This record gives sequence, structure tokens and C-alpha cells, in this order.
Amino acid sequence: MSLHHSKRGRLGLALGAFGASALLLAGCAGGGGGTSSSGGGEAAGQPLIVGTTDKITSIDPAGSYDNGSFAVMNQIYPFLFNSQYGTADVTPDIAESGEFTSPTEYTVKLKDGLKFANGHDLTASDVKFTFDRQVKIADPNGPSSLLGNLESVAAPDDTTVVFTLKNPNDQTWEQILSSPAGPIVDEEVFSADAVTPDDDIVKGKAFAGQYVIDSYKVNELISYKPNSDYKGELPAPENAGISVKYYADPSNLKLDIANGDIDVAYRSLSATDIDDLSKNDKVKIVDGPGGEIRYIVFNFDTMPYGATTAEADPAKALAVRQAAADLIDRDELSKDVYKGTYTPLYSFVPQGLTGATEPLKELYGDGNGKPDAAKAKQVLEAAGVTTPVQLNLQYNGDHYGPSSGDEYAAVKSQLEEGGLFTVSLQQTEWVQYAKDRTADVYPAYQLGWFPDYSDADNYLTPFFSKDNFLVNHYDNAEVQQLITTQATETDPAKREEEIGKIQSLVANDLSTLPLLQGTQIAVVGSGVDGATLDGSFKFRYAPLNKQ
Repeated sequence: MSLHHSKRGRLGLALGAFGASALLLAGCAGGGGGTSSSGGGEAAGQPLIVGTTDKITSIDPAGSYDNGSFAVMNQIYPFLFNSQYGTADVTPDIAESGEFTSPTEYTVKLKDGLKFANGHDLTASDVKFTFDRQVKIADPNGPSSLLGNLESVAAPDDTTVVFTLKNPNDQTWEQILSSPAGPIVDEEVFSADAVTPDDDIVKGKAFAGQYVIDSYKVNELISYKPNSDYKGELPAPENAGISVKYYADPSNLKLDIANGDIDVAYRSLSATDIDDLSKNDKVKIVDGPGGEIRYIVFNFDTMPYGATTAEADPAKALAVRQAAADLIDRDELSKDVYKGTYTPLYSFVPQGLTGATEPLKELYGDGNGKPDAAKAKQVLEAAGVTTPVQLNLQYNGDHYGPSSGDEYAAVKSQLEEGGLFTVSLQQTEWVQYAKDRTADVYPAYQLGWFPDYSDADNYLTPFFSKDNFLVNHYDNAEVQQLITTQATETDPAKREEEIGKIQSLVANDLSTLPLLQGTQIAVVGSGVDGATLDGSFKFRYAPLNKQ
């Protein structure tokens, strides 16, 4: 799913580290500073305005798995485990403690006296309800794939939760408890077997995070106020509240941040916009390595020669995917479209994470990262594929940024090199796009990934497990076994080797075609403190304050 990073000094805005190149810009509005204290308490400082072009799918944690929705959830829901600002390491949040009490049992003790903003007690029963409903609902656009190792949840008393896992010694479990699968919800407000409408959640005041929602107009405007009853371990907000304004047009977002009409902007401005804003002395641009990835998904049922097409042929379908991989020029996308704010990605795990390899560089193109049209032609001819291959390719600019149009125009041009493909590009509004892609509407389509936690597993399990969130009908038993094995391997060297094997196997299958890895960018104005990025992959408003 979700976000970005850079080193943190005094905190302004916490956003996930290895995440996207989600642009953060802080404007020059305002005066007044703020102080923070751990947990709840009264907030100090002024209210701030945040602008974004991102979109919300659902604020029910079971109903969405995207950056725009998770940005809201991080403000309003508590987690059993969370990361303190400035680190990707997770520690107890509303939990008092958590530990393996047997190889397959992870026991959490909750803090006493936890409550939702509506006055309902937050107990172990709510925690059990939260995870049970995630698994039961298993919404195609939700994060339930992260819970593949969960066998059952028990709540023996009001403050004790026991997670029974299918495989022992899960090395990622505490990270998963802090992920999009982990926001704790109120069982008296949420449905046990269906995604709960946003308006019902807001009306029910089912919040126990750092903020509560004061007013809500989906994908237009949200107003947050600090939750004085938050009892987790994160500091109290350094501001008196946040208003988030949603923009349909990134040019208006750019104009407002440049003029100081909003305090912070993130996701998404083009590389050209970033370059223009770098000349504005009211803002400061900060960049650093990031872990967002951009890639093409192939639907194994509906792509050319896919399993449900009239000309179904697995060997020909594989040849089509391999030929596409031979033709892609990532350097061109990086330099010409994104001006170096994204870098070429030759695997499924981005560089910088333990276990990352680059099998695609050697397997495809000229063997050194550049395209090879002659090789692509040979692959298609050997499989008996008639050219040009007709490929419908979908992309989305309002969620993945205004440069997506230029990116996919370049991809189309690259794939059509030598007359091997005829590519039909199409674009759909994000909310509809999110529904269509899981309903076999698109044979091939754009996605981006904003990681949930800082581990290679987060680039493997959600993508390539049998019940993956891509819903693209990819099913490789050897890959699935290795995914299970690496997640429970306690020997770091062996685990790294297994992660490498997964990347090699998927590189041969090409369930997805990775293109680019994000460089993190932040633009900070003189009137807002911090606005920095950390390794938590979480976009949090509480540290923001005006000078």
C-alpha cells in the first residue's frame, strides 16, 4: 500500500520512509508554535491546512488498501503496535506489551481504561472483532492478504488478546499489527461482515487515535481535531487541528502551496512542478531515498492469450510478458519523465532493503538494463505469437500523479518499437479504477506501491501469495511456499537467500513488470516546523506546527 522518508530533526510531518515520492510541501502560513507530550492531553499551536490530490476509497480499514485512505486511518484509529517518529521500528501503542508465548501464539496485553471518542470501552473484544472481520470480509480492495498467517484470535479477558498463527515465529507479525490491516475499530459501530460506510463511522465517532474527525466530505474536505483521550504512545498533536483539502487538479495544488494558501501539500505534483517550486524562496525542497515502486500488472486471465480468452495459451501469454520486459527502457522513464525523482527498478523489492536483488536486469533486454527489440521479436516468434500484439493498458493520473500520462505514453512508445505491440492507452478515475482492476476489467494496468512496513516481505506476500491483493490470478506453489518459509525463518542469512529465490522465480513468471523506484521529496516552508519523513510509512499530522 503506503508511503516515504528522510532523516528527522524537529518534527513537522511524519510520512512513511521507504514509501513513495509523495511530494510534501509546507507553506508559509501562520504563527504560533506548539509543544508536545506523550499520549493524549491538550494540543497547542494553530490549526493547519493540508492539500492533496490523493483520493479516499474508504475509511473502513477492511475496505481500502491505498495511500489516500490510510492517510486518514493513521490519524483516527489506534494500533496495537506503532512506530515512534523518526524510526521504522515498531513498539507497543495501545498495547502494554506483546510477545510470543509459544511459537504459534502471540499474546498482547492492552492498556487499562482505553476508550473510543464516543465513550465506548476499547477492549480485547474490539481487537478480536477487528481482525476477525478483516479476514471474513476479505474485500478485494482491502488489506486482508496481510493476515494470511493468522489462524484465529481469542480474547480471554478484557485486556488480553491471543493471536494463533498458522506458521511459527513470524518475523513480521509486529510490523503487520502496525500496518493497514491493524487499525482497531469499534465493534458497536462497524459491521462484522461488510464494509461500513464512511458516514456511519463518522457519525458513530468510532475514533481512538490522535485525532477525531470533526467534519467529513469525502474527497473534498476533512476537518480533524486532537483527541484528548488518546492513550497510545505517540505524542500529543502540536497543532490545534488539521483541515485536509482534496484537489482534483494538481495545478491548483501547486498554485495554493506556492502562494502560501495552504500549509502542507503532498501527493502529487509533477517533476516539472517540483522543479518550478524549487525556485520559490517560500519553500524548501528536501529529498532522500524512497521505497515507492511503480509497475505494470498483468491479469493472467484477460491479458493476451490469458486463461479466459478465446486464444488461451500459457506459453504465448508468458512470451507476451517477456517481450514487454525486453522492450521497456527504465532509464528513459526515469530521466525524461521524472527528471531523476524516480530511478530504474529491476526487481520486485526496491534497492536499500535487505534481500533486494536485480534479476530483471540480467534476464531481459540487453542484459544490462537497456531494451532489446530484436530479443523481444525472437521471444514472440519462438512462441508462435502473431504480431503486433494488441494490448489494452490502463493507467491512472489522479492517484499516481500527473506525470503518469507522460510515463505511459513513453511505455506505449517503447512497447510499439519494431511493430511488436499495438498499445491502447486508457485512463479511469481512481475510485472506479480501484473497483475495475479487481473485477478482471483490465488486461494490463498501472499500480504503485507504498509499503506498509520496512521489510522485503511487504513487497512479496501481498503481491505473490495465492490470495494476493492484485487479484490477477497468479498462482505459483513454489513461490507461495518460499513466502511462508522466509516469513518464519529466524536465521537472517537463510531468510535473505529465500527472499532472493522468490525474486528470481517471479522474474521468470512476470506477474508484474516493475518500472521505477521512488525518490522521496519534501518541500518545507518557513512557517511550518519540520514536515519531515521517516521510516514508518505513515503519514501523520500530529507533529505539524506553525512558527
